[in-house]
Amino acid sequence: MARKTVKKSAAVTVAPEPQQEVSEPAVRELAQVFKLLSDETRLRILFYLAQNGELHVTDLCNRLGQSQPAVSHHLALLRVSGLIEARREGKHNFYSVLTEHFSELLVSLFSATGEMPRKVRFHDFTLTYSGE
Repeated sequence: MARKTVKKSAAVTVAPEPQQEVSEPAVRELAQVFKLLSDETRLRILFYLAQNGELHVTDLCNRLGQSQPAVSHHLALLRVSGLIEARREGKHNFYSVLTEHFSELLVSLFSATGEMPRKVRFHDFTLTYSGE
């Protein structure tokens, strides 16, 4: 009968890289923003504003096919969250994306991923940030 020799190998332990502490206020704020943007209408509003720079409520109502009170409600939520700002001219309120605030939120998300370019990989796509 043949005898098997079993070699014992030494265990190699790789220490995980130290991770940055997650700022609780940043997590709460990002969670709130993602909750707001999980609504299709609010996400469409943000896309329209990002694409056009600035739009008035009537224009948004026409693009979305929704009533003025419904669109104004969504705009108010986005404005209170700090994602958009309003400017009044005559009878019209014009809205635009507060890009600095929005980019700061995204940078706080990407900051946990390490060196540049920073990437957050999802199932079907990857978000990449290559800014400062």
